[in-house]
Amino acid sequence: MAHGKKLVIVESPTKMKSIQGYLGDDYEVLSSVGHIRDLASKKDIPVEKKAAYGKYSIDVDNDFDPFYVVNDRKTKTVAELKRALKTADEVLLATDEDREGEAIAWHLLEVLKPKVPVKRMVFHEITKDAIRAAAENTRELDLALVDAQETRRVLDRLYGWDVSPVLWRKVGSGREGAALSAGRVQSAATRMVVERERERMAFVSASYWDVEALAAKGASSFTTRLARLDGAPLARGGDFDDRGTLKKAVVVLDEAGARELAAAIEAAGVASVSSVEAKPGTRSPKPPFTTSTLQQEAGRKLSMSAKHAMSVAQRLYEKGYITYMRTDSTALSAQAISAAREQAVTLYGDKAVPANPRTYRNNAKNAQEAHEAIRPSGEHFRTPSSVSGGLDRDEQKMYDLIWKRTVASQMSDAKYETTTVTLVVQAGEKAAEFTASGTVYTFKGFLEAYEEGSDEKRNATDSSDDQSLPAVAVGDTLDVRDVEPKGHATSPKPRYTEASLVKALEEKGIGRPSTFASIIDVILDRGYVSKRGQALVPSWLAFSVVRLLEEHFADLVDYDFTAALEDDLDRIARGEQGRGAWLKSFYFGSEDQVGLRNIVDNLGEIDARELNSTRITDAAVLRFGKYGPYLEIAESADPEAKPRIVNVPEDLAPDELTAEKAQELIDAPVAGDRVLGENPENGKLIVVKDGRYGPYVQELEPEEPENVDAATGEVVEAPKKRGAKKVEAPKPRTASLFKSMSVDTLDLETALRLLTLPRVVGADPESGEEITAQNGRFGPYLKKGTDSRSLDSEQQIFDVTLEEALAKYAEPKYGARRASSALKEFDNDPVSGKPIRLKDGRFGAYVTDGETNATIPRGEVALDITFERAVELIADKRAKGPAPKRTTTRKAPAKKAAAAPKKAAAPKKAAPKKTS
Repeated sequence: MAHGKKLVIVESPTKMKSIQGYLGDDYEVLSSVGHIRDLASKKDIPVEKKAAYGKYSIDVDNDFDPFYVVNDRKTKTVAELKRALKTADEVLLATDEDREGEAIAWHLLEVLKPKVPVKRMVFHEITKDAIRAAAENTRELDLALVDAQETRRVLDRLYGWDVSPVLWRKVGSGREGAALSAGRVQSAATRMVVERERERMAFVSASYWDVEALAAKGASSFTTRLARLDGAPLARGGDFDDRGTLKKAVVVLDEAGARELAAAIEAAGVASVSSVEAKPGTRSPKPPFTTSTLQQEAGRKLSMSAKHAMSVAQRLYEKGYITYMRTDSTALSAQAISAAREQAVTLYGDKAVPANPRTYRNNAKNAQEAHEAIRPSGEHFRTPSSVSGGLDRDEQKMYDLIWKRTVASQMSDAKYETTTVTLVVQAGEKAAEFTASGTVYTFKGFLEAYEEGSDEKRNATDSSDDQSLPAVAVGDTLDVRDVEPKGHATSPKPRYTEASLVKALEEKGIGRPSTFASIIDVILDRGYVSKRGQALVPSWLAFSVVRLLEEHFADLVDYDFTAALEDDLDRIARGEQGRGAWLKSFYFGSEDQVGLRNIVDNLGEIDARELNSTRITDAAVLRFGKYGPYLEIAESADPEAKPRIVNVPEDLAPDELTAEKAQELIDAPVAGDRVLGENPENGKLIVVKDGRYGPYVQELEPEEPENVDAATGEVVEAPKKRGAKKVEAPKPRTASLFKSMSVDTLDLETALRLLTLPRVVGADPESGEEITAQNGRFGPYLKKGTDSRSLDSEQQIFDVTLEEALAKYAEPKYGARRASSALKEFDNDPVSGKPIRLKDGRFGAYVTDGETNATIPRGEVALDITFERAVELIADKRAKGPAPKRTTTRKAPAKKAAAAPKKAAAPKKAAPKKTS
């Protein structure tokens, strides 16, 4: 009797071919393409189950039982898996070895219901040896991990679906309600970014001065900085708090004092060496990458977003170049340690590695996460130069980073010596002490291979630069010249970057490293945060969202509470905590905590207007509406008086809207609403305005004189005729200004010409169709029926002749000029090899290489997109795969005769609950 094949199910189609080749013909490898089912949406719940599952797709009164449905896009995948299952004699669930992968495996088991043996196959790298070993050493499904992942999914659904509607009602005034959402972890992340901006807004800068000078011994010279004056330390940036107040007793020089002292030092001209200190030191390498540290370093060194970094790492893993990229572990296997030490010796010599291999403590609380750090795969690491042919540019950079970090982690400590020289200058009656430091590496060790990047530091001017110092001894006399007083000002904490936010989230225990990329992606997509360079800048919308959560959901956005939830999920994953009991406590409450339901049911009154307001000055309040932020100015003591509205530029960061800036906006001349004069043809007023989509001119009816009673002086309304129909006034004519025109300099003649557009150029002598010249969203163009052609300049709209227009139409429509319709053009995409273009489409701006289109995310300015960002967006979209095609079924026309009622379709059944 012939035996069937073993069916191996992996998550990603990319892995299928490699794994199939490693396992051979006795196996059939197929992909689930991620999750095959999820919590149902409300429309997918049968009528008879609405009462129990209708609100969340979760029966909160029955042990929080979830109602799952197979994703519409996965019905074909499930059918294919069931087909393969018919001839299989064993199933190996080979999804990723983390909670998500374990949950996917369980869902596959529940949907496919195989009647043959089922085993769990796990591996951390896609190499021949690893895959074969995984197929031979299987295990049972870990239901504790499944419980932990399901608890997280249920928890996030309860949180999001209870809190988000409050945001829609109270914060989403005038905005798309669905765009706002509250997530358990994204809310905490948004709060962190907003709190940093609040600190920057409250920050008071302090100024201080010091003196720099060049000290010389013979032909050698070095830079020194004033450190003490008459034995008292000189103020540095770190001596001031965020309110500009000194934290300790130091000498603060002002500009006048610094210049006077500098002149005295220059006059003295010499300094004596009072001390020379030399201290040895060592630096140890950083451990190999975890998910979190990889995202941080990719941001610092490669300028990759967390999402893009994970996308590139995923591709490297699936192609077999690195080990699994979602891990909290810093440990390396004995095989990896041997490979790293071997390459270090080969490249840098025997002294490059210590006598004993380095081991790193695994700080992960989860034993279930991947047991090894991210490293190059295999028993012997491939060097970056040896793999360049099979990788695109981003993959090559990422592999190089991972390879260097892994090899360096097993190398010897770097050894150095830091020398600090103190000089004394007698400046009049004052003794000025200068210091200079220099560091010399006596053995570079791991620095030969790799040095970790760093985040931006505050008051960086306070750090002495390392420099080479000449040999000097106590008592030596040095020349002092080029004495320069220097002014400094303290700076606020830098805004978070993606790298530093990932680091902060990990330090606070918020979320899991594997979720950091999606957290940041969500807060960017929701418009809570935008990017200015690498910095994350919160929007005023985020301020309102965070204020609401802090005032009415304080426990839910508390950092310690959010971190404690992660610890609880870890306990569930280890089988130490029951899923149902924990969810009951979270949702309904317990002696130790107020439940989510109690919080939502007892919110009380929420003043939406107050929630969306931030007072900037006594007279100015910042609000935001449908079209963005604006200042509301109270110009009268009468509370009923209508306030004046002043628009706030969208690109103005919250910490930049100071009282002074607000007053500047208030005092600025109002652009637009300037009357240019009357149209001589009809007597209507011509006005220039500045609108949401740019400046434009408008033709308005002149205001009719009011009927005034001669005796009383009161305005009398004209009597209305009985039965008269209300006639709506025609919309006023409008026309946008050209890009070359200014609101301030536009004259009446030009405005009248704009209002005549589109301009009739003439008729095509062959077809008789009228040709017009007009201005559009993508610039000036000609139009003939449905056929349009771009013009070279806006002025041509007024000047182009019929002959010139016909010549334009005689050119090939898809010639060289067609490509120039892009808003921006870049170099070729490293994967497809085709040029990348920035275009404006029906649903907004997007980048494309001709094969893959990627929409510009909300919160990013299209014209600010760089080549690197364009490549990142296309790579992320490419990794997701093509969107599923929608199919529509044409309904048969209704019959005139009454038809017999059809039997109702059987409702979908809830998935069976797993048992331990």
